[in-house]
This record gives sequence, C-alpha cells and structure tokens, in this order.
Amino acid sequence: MSGLSTTWTLSKVIFPITLFITILGYTPVLHWIASFISPLMGMIGLTGEAAIPLVVGNALNLYAGIGAILSLDLTVKEVFILAIMLSFSHNLFVESAVAAKVGLRIPIIIAVRVGLALVSAFVINLVWQGGGEQAVYGFGSAAAPVTPEPSGWLAILGEGVLAGVTGIAQLALIVIPLMLVVQIMREKNWLKLIANGLAPLTKLIGVDKNTSVTLASGLSIGLAYGAGVMIDAVKEDKVKKKDLYIVFIFLVACHAVVEDTLVFLILGIPVWPLLVIRLTAALVLTIAISRIWNSYDKKRSKQHEESFAH
Repeated sequence: MSGLSTTWTLSKVIFPITLFITILGYTPVLHWIASFISPLMGMIGLTGEAAIPLVVGNALNLYAGIGAILSLDLTVKEVFILAIMLSFSHNLFVESAVAAKVGLRIPIIIAVRVGLALVSAFVINLVWQGGGEQAVYGFGSAAAPVTPEPSGWLAILGEGVLAGVTGIAQLALIVIPLMLVVQIMREKNWLKLIANGLAPLTKLIGVDKNTSVTLASGLSIGLAYGAGVMIDAVKEDKVKKKDLYIVFIFLVACHAVVEDTLVFLILGIPVWPLLVIRLTAALVLTIAISRIWNSYDKKRSKQHEESFAH
C-alpha cells in the first residue's frame, strides 16, 4: 500500500530528526545556535532555536521540519509563523531540481520561496499580537501535563524516542488516507477532470489552458510527488516558458494544498489561515507577475513593430 510505504519513508526522516533535536536540547549546542541567530530571528518573531526547524525543513522536507518543531517548546504564534514559512519554503533541493527539469532557473524559484517565507513571517509577527500561550502538539486541545525533566542520558534518549514515535503515529493518521486518495486519483485518471475544472484559474493568472495538467498535479499531489506528471505535461502540452514560470511561481507558493495543510494539524494550530494565506499569496503574486510580463511583452512588440516600420 502506497500510504504505508510513504509513511515508512517519512518516518525514516522524522524519527532521527526528532530524536537528534530532542537530545540536542539537553546540550549547550542548541543554546549556542540560538544565541548566535536570535537577533535575526527576532525580526520575524522567532527565538534562535526556532532556526533549527527552518534549516532542517528547507534542507530535507516539510515532515523533517515538523519533526524538529515537535521537539521544541514554542508558543502558538511561533509555531504558526514556522508553519507558514515551511509551507512556502521546504524541500528546496528536490523541488528546485523539479523546476530545473522543466527548464526553469533554480535561483529564481528559491528566491521566490524564501522571499515569501520571510515576508509572510514578518507581516504575521507585525500584525498578530496574540498567540503567546504555549503550543500543545497533537490533536487534543487540553493543556499538556507537566512532566519532570528527565535526568540522565538514558531518560533523555527515552524521551526523544517517545517524541519521535508519537510524531510518526500522528502523521500516519493523516498521510495514509491522503496517499490512498492520490492512488485512486491516478488509477481513475481523475487528474484530467481536475485539470478541466481549473480553466477559470488559468484565465485568472493569465496563462494558457494547456498549463492545467501541470497546475492540477502540483495542487493535488505536490511538486515532489507530481514531478513526473508535470514534466510529461510540459513536454506534451508544449507550455510556453512564460506560462511555465507563472505556473511554477503559483505552485511553489501553493502546492499539495490538502496534504501540506492537514499535516500541520499535528502542531495543534488552526490550519485554515495557513491555506488562505498560501492561496492569497499565490494569486496576488502570479496575477501581478502575469500582468507585468504581458505589459512588457506588448511594449516590446510595439517597439519592434515601430522600428521595423521605420
């Protein structure tokens, strides 16, 4: 079953990261990193140690970043800021390689993703004055019980193992059903139907209809999972380079909208604002870029015609 296989693959990332970060929390290393980065992190409302999930999530993937968050004591606001940053910017190496496969420049894609993460964090920290209470991880809303701090390396190791196993178990409750739906979509060829329904979106962001399959695969499955579908679609549908950039900019801001939104339920934060922020940022950014690009093309075409006439 693909859901179990995916959960196993993700657990091999989440478990060691959670275990490592938990143990690291009882050494001076994490505090040294926190004090070194804290001036920069403070500008976006985060403590220095919150840099660890960002680094891990961007270098590896979203689930590794979540695993790192689960091992830290953070406020609701800090967790929400980390969640929105990681939703924009995660798995940079793999997902940037996907962009390169279809002929896009990696620095542009990375700049858009990191830029969206930083700007959104800055704005949220500036606008939101609440969220100072302690974050409660998991699906419950009750306050976390106070437990004594473990004494000795064996107890610390046990706490790290427990945190890792708990994170994986909760993640499996989300990932397995989602992967089952993805598998059904592939077998029933529903991706084409979704693509047909995206015609209004392609018109809104100013791209041709032949980008709809790329949009559908990215929105439903994600950049990494949908890489094969998107690469084939670009070749078969002969998507223009301009449309490709606009579609990918939309997708790096808002891809795998169901999965990437629901996995944040583990962190005990409201997920609807995450989805709204991602969709709004994707639409505003791509519509603006599309309008500017089209205006530039028209101006350049007019200048070319005038120079040809003279």
